[in-house]
Amino acid sequence: QVQVVESGGGSVQAGGSLRLSCAASGRTFSGYVVGWFRQVPGSEREFVASIFWSSGRRTYADSAKDRVTISRDAAKNTVYLQMDSLKPEDTAVYYCAARRLSEKEFDYWGQGTQVTVSS
Repeated sequence: QVQVVESGGGSVQAGGSLRLSCAASGRTFSGYVVGWFRQVPGSEREFVASIFWSSGRRTYADSAKDRVTISRDAAKNTVYLQMDSLKPEDTAVYYCAARRLSEKEFDYWGQGTQVTVSS
């Protein structure tokens, strides 16, 4: 089974950019869908974006599609989430997750990485 490890979070001022990374461990992402989610304390976790590793097909949440880009690097076995024009309301813990193509639910989750956007 795959394990995922996020990195790249941090603090940035409004209008700035961050790139989050999600690396696979234990095996490659081949045959998986990789997604990014975020959660604010006291709120439900929400979907941000996902990518089919093999085909590269991308899906974005309506709230994010104008400011985020999900991509993959096969050589590094890593998925990236580029976030631009960040707003204070983007402050959250961002999680990377993976699911097999045959599954509906994301079963493999990382530990999360904090993103803080100050005004």
